[in-house]
Amino acid sequence: MKKNFKFYAIIWAITLALFNVIVFVVPVIKDSTFWIGYAFITAAFIGQLVFASVAFKAENVQKLFYNISLIKISYSCLITMLIFGSVFIAVPFLPGWIAIVVCVLILALNGISIAKATMAVNLVEEIDQKVKTKTFFIKSLTVDAENLLSSVTTEEMKAECKKVYEAIRYSDPMSNDALASVESEISIKFSEYSDAIKANDNEKVTELTKELVILISDRNKKCKLLK
Repeated sequence: MKKNFKFYAIIWAITLALFNVIVFVVPVIKDSTFWIGYAFITAAFIGQLVFASVAFKAENVQKLFYNISLIKISYSCLITMLIFGSVFIAVPFLPGWIAIVVCVLILALNGISIAKATMAVNLVEEIDQKVKTKTFFIKSLTVDAENLLSSVTTEEMKAECKKVYEAIRYSDPMSNDALASVESEISIKFSEYSDAIKANDNEKVTELTKELVILISDRNKKCKLLK
């Protein structure tokens, strides 16, 4: 992400330099309104870079996707400020108070939008974290069952392992506090099941396969009742 931000910062710097060249090369009267427009546009440039840096600090692609809204809003603010600020820069003798009021309003409205977007990002991340926590049991168990399936050598034991793997794989991934008891029982049985496979105890594996499939089916029925 940091590498991407470096490229973004280079483009930003070139754009800011181009803006300054145009502003100071074009012959315009540099009155108080000019400097107000110039100051607010420069502030919008800096603010845009700050929010872009916050967005690109995301530790993964998913979080960067959520933070794109911050880049879009700050970019919109910059474009809007460029339009109105350029008017104040190019048109001399406009009252300074008009320039200040308009530019402050632009910043305020975009500040509110950024605050809302930040709240939305935090809310979505919180929901994602809760979902990850609630789906961890089944996802983890699926990985364990898949590893066991790939480790067995006999066709008889592989058939039993496949029953357990598919039962877990197609289970409802969402856990609930009300399922703690049955999930704890599944974990204990699965540990016994894993030990039986490692010991090549076909009889025990067959027995535990039936028990696990029943327990997983029971869990899924309870999941439906909780929805």
